[in-house]
Amino acid sequence: MQLQQILFSQGFGTRRVCAGLVEQGFVTVQGQACTDPYADFDAREGLRFTVQGRDWAYHEKAYLVLHKPPGYECSQKPGAWPSVYTLLPGPLRQRPQRQGQPGVQAIGRLDQDTTGLLLLSDDGVFIHRMGSPKRHVPKVYEVTARHPVDEKMLRRLLEGVVLEDDPKPVRAAACEKTSENGLRLTLTEGKYHQVKRMVAAVGNRVEQLHRSRIGGLELPPGLRPGEWRWLESEELALLAP
Repeated sequence: MQLQQILFSQGFGTRRVCAGLVEQGFVTVQGQACTDPYADFDAREGLRFTVQGRDWAYHEKAYLVLHKPPGYECSQKPGAWPSVYTLLPGPLRQRPQRQGQPGVQAIGRLDQDTTGLLLLSDDGVFIHRMGSPKRHVPKVYEVTARHPVDEKMLRRLLEGVVLEDDPKPVRAAACEKTSENGLRLTLTEGKYHQVKRMVAAVGNRVEQLHRSRIGGLELPPGLRPGEWRWLESEELALLAP
């Protein structure tokens, strides 16, 4: 693949901008300077290059994990709060759409006051697979409730509660008490504000909400709030249905 096309595919600007970056000597590939934007390179996963001193690795498709902090919206056009996309570097925000595939986007949304594991990708098939309610991908939430959690509440959450917009009972796939006011809730559906509404339906209120796992993937322990990183192939395998 031509070097200018590699840079373009990774979000470093238009083809013209990328060609200019190369011609002006701002790009190195595998540690070697290159000023020919049409030079061909093997665009394989992990090919390393630098653009204006920024180290980068080539990825045909983006699969990311982000530790969402509070106070951010999972929206490209946020309202009262900053967008979670501002936590990503420019090249990821600018990765182009290609052959009907979207740019990098969050898979599902977390409320501005909800923290934890957030997946992002520009792979349309992956986004659909992980976000589709028909796939029943389990998501685990750590809940801090306003009032103490008792066995009756846990039983009702497992048996199913009725939400205002759906007469069909919604059930937790798993539910356990973790502290006096804490519970761990596993859901396989993705209804609007589902955790908060389910907890409210059993007579309690969510004070803090944190998503700790999606499928078999847990939030990486070393990933601090606001940080992101690429998913490893082994981690992607944990998300396979």
